[in-house]
Amino acid sequence: MNQTARFKQFAIGISFAIAISLSSCSNSDANMNQTPPPATASPSVQPSTEPRTEPSDTNDGNIEEELTGGSEAAVTIGSLVELAKEGKVPNCEYAAHSALYDEIEKAWGKADSNNTSGKGIYAEYKDKGITFGYNKGMIVFDVRSYAKKLQSLTLTDIEAALGKADKTTVNGSDDIYTYQVNEQYQLKFIISETTGKVDHISVYSPEDTKNNMAG
Repeated sequence: MNQTARFKQFAIGISFAIAISLSSCSNSDANMNQTPPPATASPSVQPSTEPRTEPSDTNDGNIEEELTGGSEAAVTIGSLVELAKEGKVPNCEYAAHSALYDEIEKAWGKADSNNTSGKGIYAEYKDKGITFGYNKGMIVFDVRSYAKKLQSLTLTDIEAALGKADKTTVNGSDDIYTYQVNEQYQLKFIISETTGKVDHISVYSPEDTKNNMAG
């Protein structure tokens, strides 16, 4: 099974789990609203001699746990994949490939820093936990999120949800695990060697790293 098919299967699993969970909640509410019938007298019943059956320890009916491991990490990673397919990270409306940095700057103001690095220029907005990488034509090719919630994720969490990365690279003391979510975008998890957890994620559009203002 290729990586794109695995992402589709994973997304379908999470959607199905959420649907089952909502249905279960609806049935519970309906049962709570029913008025119990009035108590009626019943003849004396002798204690049963049948052995008591204890509740099963199996996970029957817990579809979400069967499909995703039932963890908050799995749900978070699933949502990251869905956003990455659109070029986005959480809590940011601007997408790689389609956003222009000069428009972002008008809306968000000047960045805390604007530095040339690698194949482009990176604008950091510390308060928002977002960094944009853009080329000289102002097209955003990289959107990074440093959200605190993401920094609790580990490689074990990621591989349990998505399998092995399509590509693994090293940058200084960071390991980078890259997943190709569709033809346009890559989702990268940058894991710090110091903590063993995610430092930030990147949604990356490789084709936009070139300078489209060049001849």
